[in-house]
Amino acid sequence: MNKIKGILRGLLLALVVVAGIYAWLALPWYVLLAIAVLFGAWMALTRRGRQASSVTQVGLSTLRQRIGASSVVVVGIAGVVAVLVALLAMAEGYRETLQKSGSEDTALVMRGASAAEVMSTLDNASINVITQAPGIARDDEGRPLASAELLVAANLPLRDGAPDEEGSVQLRGVDERAWAVRPNIELVAGRKFESGRRELVAGVGAQRQFAGLEPGNTLHIGSQDWTVVGVFRSGDALDSEIWADAGVVASTYERGSTRSSVTARLERASGFKAFKAALAGDPRLDVDTQTTLDYFTEQSKVMTMIIRVVGMVVGAIMGIGAVFGALNTMFATVASRMREIATLRAIGFRSVPVVVAVMLETMLLALLGGLLGGLLAWIVFNGYTASTIAGGVGQLNFEFDVSLPVLWTGLKWALAIGFVGGLFPALRAARLPVTDALRAA
Repeated sequence: MNKIKGILRGLLLALVVVAGIYAWLALPWYVLLAIAVLFGAWMALTRRGRQASSVTQVGLSTLRQRIGASSVVVVGIAGVVAVLVALLAMAEGYRETLQKSGSEDTALVMRGASAAEVMSTLDNASINVITQAPGIARDDEGRPLASAELLVAANLPLRDGAPDEEGSVQLRGVDERAWAVRPNIELVAGRKFESGRRELVAGVGAQRQFAGLEPGNTLHIGSQDWTVVGVFRSGDALDSEIWADAGVVASTYERGSTRSSVTARLERASGFKAFKAALAGDPRLDVDTQTTLDYFTEQSKVMTMIIRVVGMVVGAIMGIGAVFGALNTMFATVASRMREIATLRAIGFRSVPVVVAVMLETMLLALLGGLLGGLLAWIVFNGYTASTIAGGVGQLNFEFDVSLPVLWTGLKWALAIGFVGGLFPALRAARLPVTDALRAA
């Protein structure tokens, strides 16, 4: 019976620790700052707090003598944080790249119930109705700033792959007003393609990923030869695409007059609801309308969640190893300091200051490991360019973003590992009978 009670107590303690870690990771920075201020006030203003401070100073003063064992904790936690921060930075960079691709004053219109552009098909009659809808901005000649576009997959040889290795790139067929709809796009080399000709321009991200996208080169796409005439930069997901005339793309891929979507620049962002209502109320149309910001935000959610979950799982698995490393180190530390702890207890120091002192020592080592791991991840991965599949078609190029929120998450993980790694040695030190400790020492 006692054995069963012991197991149940252990399980209950484990559940409390897991719940506490989850709550810790979910707390915003200002709540944690308030907790730190209250803890500092307790250390400075209460008798037990001052005792804990004194015991902590004594423990820290002996760190040089235990540099090897302490380094195990620091390096182990630094490794966990570096890997976790790298994966979270990957998710953050992916999300930011897609979100930068949209804005609140541009609208994307697709066929009803289409999850992505590549799954949508609009006929010519619907396109004519959409482009003439009220609320769309117009150019100096009075033409609506709306581009009917066709999105297809094209295979190109990878720049860093084997000679016969290919990857999928998004080929976007656009009309001449696509450049005005997206004024952030800058031509950095060559010229724009000419309507009616098999010419294309490549985004800088696609050019980094695939071979042969320099102006003047000829590529074989969709059973036809195309000439690369220019390179553009947009600073978002469109950098990973290649563009050509929509009519020529449709002819090459036998799509007739159909298009995947219509992207329109609105007169003002506040006019989106009226624009969407006008399309929804037209019986000739069956379409879904979103701002491009909402569309690309939605497209990023699944992949971002997957990367974050993978990061958390990998971090948790590595964190378990770091916890055991911290446990071994701190148990050894407590064992080597039994006489010291027993003496402090004998002269009036209570259990709480001893627990706090051991916990603080471990947390400080964890903090050092977290800072080291975050710095390492920032040096190695911040701005690192990677690519992945996006929207079911093609490869999206993006940069890792080791942002402050990502670093803060890594630091919280480090402190959580330090907390768990120091908790049980601290409880053992506090529960150690004074007479037994003195005899053992």
